[in-house]
Amino acid sequence: MAADIAEQAAGYERLLAEGLAPIAAVARQVAELSPRFVLFTARGTSDHAALFAAYLTEIRLGIPAGLASPSSITVYGARPDLRDALVVGVSQSGGSPDLTEVVRVARESGAHTLAVTNNAGSPLADAAQLHIDVLAGKERAVAATKTYTAELLALLLFVEGMRTGSGQLDAADRAELDRLPELARTLIEDPTPTQLAARYRFADRLVTTGRGYAYPTARETALKLMETSYLSALAFSGADLLHGPLAMTDPDVPVLAMVGDGPAGRSMSEVLGRLAERRADVLVVGNGAPAELPAHAVRIGTPAVDERFSPLLDIVPMQRLALALALARGEDPDAPRGLKKVTETL
Repeated sequence: MAADIAEQAAGYERLLAEGLAPIAAVARQVAELSPRFVLFTARGTSDHAALFAAYLTEIRLGIPAGLASPSSITVYGARPDLRDALVVGVSQSGGSPDLTEVVRVARESGAHTLAVTNNAGSPLADAAQLHIDVLAGKERAVAATKTYTAELLALLLFVEGMRTGSGQLDAADRAELDRLPELARTLIEDPTPTQLAARYRFADRLVTTGRGYAYPTARETALKLMETSYLSALAFSGADLLHGPLAMTDPDVPVLAMVGDGPAGRSMSEVLGRLAERRADVLVVGNGAPAELPAHAVRIGTPAVDERFSPLLDIVPMQRLALALALARGEDPDAPRGLKKVTETL
């Protein structure tokens, strides 16, 4: 897991160098098709990358987007009318039968189909009309890290390429993304997540939260903590947290809050204030954290970038925290109990 995390800066470099042109070609082709809505299908970590892409699609393209429920097709036999839709299967391995079946049925139902995987020879890639390779290389650990961030970047490049219509990025976006590998290296080398692991060593429960582009980061953080440290980690959007779950927070239930520099990050101010009232143990992660933290709070700062790009950086210290916490608790993050690299669901 440590080796995979360390390779993410190089992964960004590779995708920006070798993946930009192929992704641009796919984005240009899909833009010409003018899909009326976009439906993503994914599982596990890839589901969080797909959620990020759904936010991008609605905010940047103005096209309705959502996440499919594969069981409606694979278990209940539903055959929804997907004419003029784009259905995107997102999977590191491309090996889950249910995702492949969703894409196959969608294609038969008139949808345009795209697979985003780390395996160009996978069943999912074969089932779709178009494919994007995230070029992450072989991942050693069961807990996905470098494939997740590669999916985020690939989906970002795809959506932004669709927005321009040509598949090419805006010059300003390209310039900022060129900084991404070096910014990721600073986070990989930052000792703060490892130092904070002791703070949560004896936690039984934990809450993660964020809004907008940061919400997928909150969900992925919770998953990493569950599968490596076996913590009961619950992820909520900042808005949903205030609609009831806030009651479970107190000094003994740590809260990891993802706070970016943008509209969603600013909307987290009320959430942080309510957590302070509960005297919750809060870790604020991101470049939009307030200058003055609430009482009982600590912070992991991340580089200042556009809010769209923050998820590609903010998850890195959370991966490193999950790794350090698992080791501090005497667990083996490279061999989570009951898990294997490719999970085949039907």
